[in-house]
Amino acid sequence: MIKHSTYFYGKVQSLGINTAEGYATVGVMAPGTYTFSTASEEHMVIIEGSMKVRLPGKEWQEVKKNEKFIVGKDASFDIDAAIEVGYICYYK
Repeated sequence: MIKHSTYFYGKVQSLGINTAEGYATVGVMAPGTYTFSTASEEHMVIIEGSMKVRLPGKEWQEVKKNEKFIVGKDASFDIDAAIEVGYICYYK
């Protein structure tokens, strides 16, 4: 079953699917600054656009198309998207 999720008044939307690597979401973000929290480890791959990410205890870093970052379980992280972004997030 496909699950649709909407965050930040519709500015971030995703569709959840089961993959060979486990549960994942495919989503899009409108330009903006967002703070997310994790319940499990997340592996996020940018499939379109680029954004800045601030992981716990680290400085801002730019993540571009075809690059990924990992956020630990029970963590909070910030995203600053200057342009529209497409992503796949794998939950571990």
